[in-house]
Amino acid sequence: MAFVLSRSATYTWPVVLRLPADGGRMERQTFDAVFNRLPQTRINEIQDQVRAKQNDPGIEITDQSVADEVLAGWANVLDEDGEEVPFSAKAKAELLNMPAVASGIVVAYFESVTGNKAKN
Repeated sequence: MAFVLSRSATYTWPVVLRLPADGGRMERQTFDAVFNRLPQTRINEIQDQVRAKQNDPGIEITDQSVADEVLAGWANVLDEDGEEVPFSAKAKAELLNMPAVASGIVVAYFESVTGNKAKN
């Protein structure tokens, strides 16, 4: 396949979450994220901020802020009744406030732009 210079502003990528469940076990859940296609310069800035935060805790970058920037939509996010949850600013904020979810989104995003699986 030939390289196409012009690309859409977003793309879909699976997000795999491991969330705590009853009985002291972890439950695997997945959904399809719609990610913003950030320019490489912005990806580099985010990575630089993350590295800098290791030495300076005053740097304001969190998994929630990165996930908020990269997440543009979703599919297969359901409510407790099994109904599809439409993407909205309010639903996105609720999702990103759940423990471990923003981190899982960030891991999936960086896997998508690097082609490498994150190390556990």
